[in-house]
Amino acid sequence: MFTFEILKNDESTKARLGKMTTAHGEVETPAFMPVATHATVKSMTSHEIQDMGFQMLIANAYHLYLRPGHKVIERQGGLHKFMSWNHPITTDSGGYQVLSLSKTRKIKSDGILFRSHLDGSEHFFTPSKCIEIQESLGVDIMMCLDECPPYPSTKEYMEKSIELTTSWAKLCKESKTRADNALFGIVQGGVFKELREKSATQLMEIDFDGYALGGLGIGEESEKTYEITESTLNLLPADKPRYLMGLGKPHDIVTAVSMGVDMFDCVIPTRNARNGTLFTSEGKLVIKNAQFAEDQRPIDEGCECYTCRNFSRAYLRHLYIAKETLVLRLLTLHNLYYYAELMREIRSSIKRGDFPNYISRVQSIGGK
Repeated sequence: MFTFEILKNDESTKARLGKMTTAHGEVETPAFMPVATHATVKSMTSHEIQDMGFQMLIANAYHLYLRPGHKVIERQGGLHKFMSWNHPITTDSGGYQVLSLSKTRKIKSDGILFRSHLDGSEHFFTPSKCIEIQESLGVDIMMCLDECPPYPSTKEYMEKSIELTTSWAKLCKESKTRADNALFGIVQGGVFKELREKSATQLMEIDFDGYALGGLGIGEESEKTYEITESTLNLLPADKPRYLMGLGKPHDIVTAVSMGVDMFDCVIPTRNARNGTLFTSEGKLVIKNAQFAEDQRPIDEGCECYTCRNFSRAYLRHLYIAKETLVLRLLTLHNLYYYAELMREIRSSIKRGDFPNYISRVQSIGGK
């Protein structure tokens, strides 16, 4: 049911144009997945996300397990029907919560004991439980349960962590019962090249539908992120999709695409919008700044999103200062539209054969 096809390789870089086929439709790659942790992209409807051109979302299995419960969603007809999104969905397994909820979890050899941030109840996540939850949700791409270690971590800790991630990955694949979804392994190993190679090699021996790079962009320097990303990608099979988890600044995306990454997700466009920081063709814009109090221009004069076609910077600043909830929707809509256009332009430039020029344009506007 799941396939991946490379349509074109860029001649000057390792970028590639591809197509994933899933039970709920096709996804053109390179692709960006807006984050729908609780079965919603914050403040947006599924139809608005679809109209922008996004073809896949990522939800979080751990959070949906806690609330409303994966069995509840299964009885509602699955996650696609539950959130009115009839396109592909990926779910993070809960491995990232090992890092983000480090104060309320305990790692054991056979799984992770979480203490719910909602009511303090205890929940034990095993690899088989992780797969059961994601299969109940009915998603298109499932992620193996892994440990996402903090940065910095010692090499000795990372070696033990990789052993755990590999053993869990084996159990995840053995627990998989449905043929209509894909399962990705997650390469860990921190900033140690040899450990990344070890992790990638072990996962490739198990053989997954795709491979993700986890544990990056969590505090290490950007150059180290790029170095590890590139060296790891060189090890992974070219005929399967590669997913760089959690990195999403525009310049990070174009740089990673040039190395051969096919999939991305990040909270940056939505979180930045809620904080009043917007992406434009001229660089970042902070809407709360006093200089926009009487500015009649749109956020970005070259943008065709609903927000830019209808509202001025002055109006949006007023809404933000007044703490009106409408502004969260309008700013989020603009940032997501920017990202949808970014990915469309990346794919178009690879197709035209001028992707290196596009990289230069993105980096020249201060996309960082």
